[in-house]
Amino acid sequence: MSIQDRTNGITRRDALCRGALGLAGLALLGPGHARAQAKAPTAKAVIQIWMWGGPSHLDTFDPKPDAGRDYCGPFDKAIPTNVDGIMIGEHLPLLAQQADKYAIIRSMTHGVNAHETASYLVQTGRMPGRLVFPSVGAVVSVFKGYDHGYQGIVPPYVVLTELQGRFSEAGFLGQRYKPFATGGDPNQKRFVVEGIIAEGVSDERQKSRRDLLHSLDALGKAMPDNPQFDLYDRTEEEAYALMFGEARQLFDLANEEDAIRDRYGRNTFGQSCLMARRLVEAGVPYVTINYKGWDTHKQHFETMQRKLPELDLAMSTLLQDLAERGLLDSTIVWWGGEFGRSPRVLWESPWNGGRSHYGNCFSAVVAGGGFKGGQVVGASDARGEEVAERPVYPADLIGTMYHLLGIDPEGALPNPGGLDVKLLPDDGSEPRGGLLTEIV
Repeated sequence: MSIQDRTNGITRRDALCRGALGLAGLALLGPGHARAQAKAPTAKAVIQIWMWGGPSHLDTFDPKPDAGRDYCGPFDKAIPTNVDGIMIGEHLPLLAQQADKYAIIRSMTHGVNAHETASYLVQTGRMPGRLVFPSVGAVVSVFKGYDHGYQGIVPPYVVLTELQGRFSEAGFLGQRYKPFATGGDPNQKRFVVEGIIAEGVSDERQKSRRDLLHSLDALGKAMPDNPQFDLYDRTEEEAYALMFGEARQLFDLANEEDAIRDRYGRNTFGQSCLMARRLVEAGVPYVTINYKGWDTHKQHFETMQRKLPELDLAMSTLLQDLAERGLLDSTIVWWGGEFGRSPRVLWESPWNGGRSHYGNCFSAVVAGGGFKGGQVVGASDARGEEVAERPVYPADLIGTMYHLLGIDPEGALPNPGGLDVKLLPDDGSEPRGGLLTEIV
């Protein structure tokens, strides 16, 4: 099924600041809808690897080596994994040895080829309309964040390192549920995290500034019991606790052994994966890694020669590290972008071997948190152009993750405006294929 391409005027923002369950008894409520009787949730956190720009399914988790050069280009091999019968792209040998830990969805679809609209759809489960709905991360912040006893030292929704910039992550939920975008680069000697470390300002200088501020605070000294000043003092203490306390230690990757940092890869994505592990280990319920560089209209294969080994090393290490630490059973790892890339290669100038946007059929990968590893859901056709079996829409995947987190996907979405809205569309306005019961 293909939905006509549409664009919308979703606001771009420069920066944002802080702000299974078993499926036994599952019953279909109607076409594309499903509800499960909730039992104890298996997932406590999500690490979302957001492939900004859209990764090619043919070059990653749905290779088509027999389709010919016009489809697979020079990547004309598929390699076996450690699960019999599952083959993936030749440039992901390390992930091939971790296939027992993840499930591949080869029949994702929505038919949208515009970045902004597709990004919104994949992260909310809805097409744009009158209301701007929140992303999965913001929704998890509602149900797993401050209103439900979250006591973490950083906000419950963190983005490494910059916002996706395609839509408003919090939507109508507002400022409280916006993600904390760290900024900086975890691969640098000093990870300059927004609000914790200031570029070019030493710790000694920060402390001297504070001392100077206190020495000049004549009004505060004259009114020591004023409640407004008490609030200011508490806010100041919290800010400096972030700058010099536990949060500072949490974001300091120098606390990790060099061997583990090397395992992840000494690059921004590799160290972001390591940082994501540290965050969920500290109790943060939702972390997005905004992994840019996948919008490969030109010279696609040259870019993939660089990017795929980087992806392979870091993502495979993340899965293994989570498993070794006993965190994978309670942490969903969700890999994917707003769409895929066109199966047919554009060899002509000016593309010179590029792939364009493609929303008719693409792949996603999920692991941990109650998802069964070593599984494949759905299939594309011989050239990867259309869904051949078991179409999976964004709302199906999102709803399944909500279930595993103990959130009823058919339930109401609490919001400060008192709007009467559900987490996912239930009025038949959006296509649904049903929850992914086969892999939970």
